[in-house]
Amino acid sequence: MSAPTSRPGRLERSPVVLRDGQWWLVSGAGSVLATDPVFTRVLDGFAEAMAAADQAVADLHARQNEPPASDAGGRR
Repeated sequence: MSAPTSRPGRLERSPVVLRDGQWWLVSGAGSVLATDPVFTRVLDGFAEAMAAADQAVADLHARQNEPPASDAGGRR
């Protein structure tokens, strides 16, 4: 039902939570298991895209904290 790479927890800015490999729609009134395979595949794809975006941002932050590469050719 869900991709093995999806990590547990709430999908950012949504009422959707991944628990034990299953997607749940959560509200103040309760929770409903998402069972539609098309819908859960879309959620899997969105979660993977969010994880990739988070990783890209983390990589950018890490590169900003690295010392600048030396300029072998010198400046003009």
